[in-house]
Amino acid sequence: MAFRLYDYLPILLMFVVAGGFAVGNVLLSQLVGQRKRTKTKLMPYECGKDPVGSARERFSVKFYLIGMIFILFDIEVIFLVPWAAVFKGLAAQSAALRTFVYLEMMVFIGLLFVGYIYVVKKGAFDWGEKARREAEAEARALADLEARRRRPAA
Repeated sequence: MAFRLYDYLPILLMFVVAGGFAVGNVLLSQLVGQRKRTKTKLMPYECGKDPVGSARERFSVKFYLIGMIFILFDIEVIFLVPWAAVFKGLAAQSAALRTFVYLEMMVFIGLLFVGYIYVVKKGAFDWGEKARREAEAEARALADLEARRRRPAA
């Protein structure tokens, strides 16, 4: 079969439509959107924690915990794609091997699910009012500690 550039026209069309959609939405929001500049909207926001104190403060361990959990689950889910490709090839082979590989993956997914439930029960994903109060109390404690360090010894 000969290479024809014409066969790639649908892919080019998809990129043009996607780019047009993105640019169109940005332009539409700029033209039609409200422009109320409030104190809350202008305040920096990241990771569910309001900025309290200076940028040089220590972060709560919770931020690093969420990052590690994300990486852990993300990498483990990535293993599902090659497994699915291999499993499709095993469908033509013996039923016993196919069943074993399937059950092995179900154990893997079960362990992921148990880990997820453990993390939820520990409250790692709780960014509600309680977590906000804890973060503010932690920021006040760090600010007090910093203020005590700056005071000259009497």
